[in-house]
Amino acid sequence: MDKAYFNWSSGKDSSLALYYAMKSPLISVETLFSVIDSDGYLPMHNVGIHLLKKQADSIGLPLTLFSYCKKWTEKEYHIAMRKYVERFKAQGITTSLFGDIYLEELRKNRISNCEKSGITADFPLWNMPSLEVMNQFIKCGFKAIVVCINNSLLPEIFLGKIIDREFIETYPKNLDICGENGEYHSFVFDGPIFKTPVDFKIVNKYNKTQKDLLTNDLHKYCYLELE
Repeated sequence: MDKAYFNWSSGKDSSLALYYAMKSPLISVETLFSVIDSDGYLPMHNVGIHLLKKQADSIGLPLTLFSYCKKWTEKEYHIAMRKYVERFKAQGITTSLFGDIYLEELRKNRISNCEKSGITADFPLWNMPSLEVMNQFIKCGFKAIVVCINNSLLPEIFLGKIIDREFIETYPKNLDICGENGEYHSFVFDGPIFKTPVDFKIVNKYNKTQKDLLTNDLHKYCYLELE
């Protein structure tokens, strides 16, 4: 059985991929691993450390946090990241798990970075059709709320929506239902990987301009602030 760490984003794809990984007889998930900025938030999702810890506590797995500085160069980022990977390897961890579905260039980059660090990248959801991912997510009993939308792609009414059958039915047909192209991001608060629901409340709504991590284009996003 291979020991693995799971790259945790707090959202629906991560949750379903982790669920499959935890069910696999071939993988032992040893820890969650989240990349946070110097302000203590997940990039793009803007979910804070306190909620990540709540999720990890309910899941019953340790949470390893990698805090990066926004002023770092790409080289500095990768050097710091490899130090964490070396610590994982010292614990016998040989696999890095991701919740990606079909973005091939992203997958190639992850595989390449893992190979350079001497570990294997694995993708439990890879090539699963987007609608099937959503159907399985709901069928398994997961619950998630939309915490971020790209205003250039989705109307603001989708912010704060619970991901359920109605969400699927009303979602624009010309967009990826999983939000793989950055249409939206979610926060999962209940489901089969959790011992108890994750308690949270909505405290604010705000707008923010951010650079797309894949294309480097600037986009206006609308967020929910949770606590």
